[in-house]
Amino acid sequence: MNEPNPPIGTVSAEARQWAMFCHFSAFLGLVMPLGHLLGPLVMWLWKRESDPFVDAQGKEALNFQITVTLAGFICFLLMFVVIGVVLLAILAVAMLILIILAGVRANEGKAYRYPFIWRPIK
Repeated sequence: MNEPNPPIGTVSAEARQWAMFCHFSAFLGLVMPLGHLLGPLVMWLWKRESDPFVDAQGKEALNFQITVTLAGFICFLLMFVVIGVVLLAILAVAMLILIILAGVRANEGKAYRYPFIWRPIK
């Protein structure tokens, strides 16, 4: 059966689910190199035209992972002066918390904007 159109201003359950997957796909980085970038990129490219909410959240997830990658590289360079180890640990914890928060918010139908990130993909 066809699902009735949701009221204006609400996000369909399917769109909420795909937006959540866009954020949670970053955990692919735990099992494969660069998976934290490839997961959100593939999800966004695959589903961006299905719903504006999925498009926006996919871009947000991808922008966050680009920022985290750059910050991780900087932390790696700072390991030579020891502070990088501490900063990398803080970055990992912050990334974990923010991804979970974003995924839960997206599943609730609320657009999530990661704080303090560079947004090269508009």
